[in-house]
Parts: sequence; structure tokens; C-alpha cells
Amino acid sequence: MNPTILVLTDLSDTAEQTAQYAAALGAPLHAGLVLLHLYPDYVLDPELSTVTPAQDIRDRAEIAATLREVIRRLPVPAEGEVASGAAFDSVEKVVRRCQPLLLAVGLNTEDTWLDHWLSNHLLPVLNATHRPLLLVPAAITVVRAPRRVLVAVDADAFTLNAATQALTPLLSAWSAAYEVVHVTTPDDQHGLQGPLALTHLRASGLLPATVPLELYEAPCVEPATGVLETLDATRADLLVLIARPRSFLGQLFHRSVTAQILRRCRVPVLLLPAEA
Repeated sequence: MNPTILVLTDLSDTAEQTAQYAAALGAPLHAGLVLLHLYPDYVLDPELSTVTPAQDIRDRAEIAATLREVIRRLPVPAEGEVASGAAFDSVEKVVRRCQPLLLAVGLNTEDTWLDHWLSNHLLPVLNATHRPLLLVPAAITVVRAPRRVLVAVDADAFTLNAATQALTPLLSAWSAAYEVVHVTTPDDQHGLQGPLALTHLRASGLLPATVPLELYEAPCVEPATGVLETLDATRADLLVLIARPRSFLGQLFHRSVTAQILRRCRVPVLLLPAEA
């Protein structure tokens, strides 16, 4: 059975672009896609809804037809699913059923939408599934497997969780060049934290030991700025961030380095959860 990637879609152009990118990303492992559209369940509160049962049926039929058209344009096998009710329950059910390598979501350019969607919909799902998450900005213009990947790390050791470990064969299958960025801190007087961060990355098993890694030491600046400046300097087309439990389960999208990067990043971001 081939692996799958779960794409959350609202049937927008950004969502279809995300599906196309996810297809290119998973191509080396012949990964298929599952496209999940979350449909409002008017039955949950019928007294507050102005949608008639007949209109509800027509809406669902139109969504299903549009979803089939999107799937037809994809270069890999895919299936579509329309789910009603809470996003958390719908996504968790699909994750249990298809055991995807990762979840993929397209990012709208509106900050308010981003905050609302990530905080109120994705964060509960991530808390429950601990799956790697791919966030694809609407601004990307090239849809292909990454050729140059930048991995941002700090000087603390980390252990990949089971879902991230399952994703490592895909990372090594891209035939991409890998670079590492570490943002220096004021207390690193002897320049030891960067090499230590590189050592911890090697020890994590995220990449094969034979993969060459080049370390970039970003100057002592605000962390998100250092990562994004290095991203521009290296011309990387994918950014990988390690999502530690203290941020992944708590303040991942609230005034964190991750949130700042997501709002300003021009390339897709892959969040990889680590163990506590």
C-alpha cells in the first residue's frame, strides 16, 4: 500500500495549488493524496441556519463535483472526502483511517484568517495526531519537489516522534541539498552552539548520515529574522522547523518564532514534531 498525504481543502485556488505541491513532494515514494473538504454541518444547529435541506443537498453535490474536477487535474492517484461537523473530529477520523505521512494546508495571505484557522482548527488536530504539517503559502510559483532545503535548529537536543520518523525516507528521497541555520545568541561567546546544533541534528536521524550538511550561523538577531534572511541567502525552496512539545502543544501559533516565520515566509514550511 502506497503512503498518503492528507490535504485540507476549501476548494480555492490556493488549496488546489497546495494539492499539486503535495503531489510533487510525495512523488518519490509514489504517495497518493486524500483531499478533505470540511463542510458546515447545518444539522448541528438547524434553528440558526437559513439553508434549506434542498439547498444543503445542492451545495454538497456542487462541492463533490468540484472536488472530482480538482482530483482529475492531479498528477497522482487521489480520493476526495466531504466531512461535516467539527474540524477536529473530521480530520482525526481521516487520519486514523488513512494514516497519512503528513497533513498539508494552503496558507491564506490574511493574518486574521491565518491566526483563526491555525489556532482554532489545526492546533487541536496537531495536539491529537502529532503528524508533520506542511504549510504552503499562496505566493509560491513553482510546484516541484524541493531542490534546496533549509533546516532551522537551536542548540538543544531533540528526538523525533514516530510520525516524523516515518517521514524521514521521503526527505532523503528528494535528492535535495540540505543546509542548516542556527541563530546565534549573546551568551555563545565561543561559537559552540552552532556546531552543537548540527551535532544534535545528525544524532536525531532526520537525515541519513551520508547527507552533506552546511551550517549557516545567522548573526545575533531576532530568531525569525535570522532564519528568513538565511532562507533568502541560500535560495532554499523549503524550510523545515522542529516543533518541540513546549511550542507544538502550547504556544505554536501565538507570538512564537514559528508564527512570525509563517507570516513572512515565501516558501513552504514543513513542521516536524519532536518528542517531549
